[in-house]
Amino acid sequence: MQHRPKFKHTPTRHKRFLFLHTLVLLLFLLPILGCLNAAAETADPDPLRWHKEIKRFAWQDAKNSYPKQAILFVGSSSIYSWKTAQAFPALPVINRGLRGAHISDLNYYFEIITQQYQPAKIIYYCGENDVADRKDNDQILADFRMFSSRVNRELPDTILLFLAIKPNPLRWQMWNRMAETNRAIKDYCKSSGLCIFLDTATPLLNSAGRPDKNLFAEDGLHLNPAGYAIWNNILTPHLTIDTQQ
Repeated sequence: MQHRPKFKHTPTRHKRFLFLHTLVLLLFLLPILGCLNAAAETADPDPLRWHKEIKRFAWQDAKNSYPKQAILFVGSSSIYSWKTAQAFPALPVINRGLRGAHISDLNYYFEIITQQYQPAKIIYYCGENDVADRKDNDQILADFRMFSSRVNRELPDTILLFLAIKPNPLRWQMWNRMAETNRAIKDYCKSSGLCIFLDTATPLLNSAGRPDKNLFAEDGLHLNPAGYAIWNNILTPHLTIDTQQ
């Protein structure tokens, strides 16, 4: 009886087999890994949830002419709750805060709540909700870069001031990530020259390095009048129309 020759597993053939096996496995896994990476980016909330607020802004603009060379306050609830007209009565102030806003929302409504006013300065506070929603620094910075780039391109004479994300008692466990976001945006403002970063965070800390509860509302999240008074003092020197970067 004739026997078939046995297959000889030489080291070279074995290595070639392992290489081909690994290559096939990688080709199979690459699409899956790509999907997982895309899924890792936190989805933006639906900007259409602001439909009523945007209609209200449009109604206000139709009813009252907005001032030229205005100081535009734009951002999330810390802007919304800020009594900016009372804080800066001698200045042409517009407040376009959206409670709970993400930076992506401000990008989506850029023409309506920012560009149309052709402001002299933009006071910008947003990003805290992005961190709370577990967006990472890369995603948050990319969104802010989009906003600042549009200001530079479409409002070249406008000065953009970014107010640091604030530490607060309610979200204190998130402060390390918020501080990292602040550093990333501060570095970006310095390197790009497209924005001015103002440290409105450190003055809200007490001697122990924790949020001073005397500066916050009962919810432990938003500033009270004493907290806003600190922000007013920090911001005032930057609000003259002739301020330069």
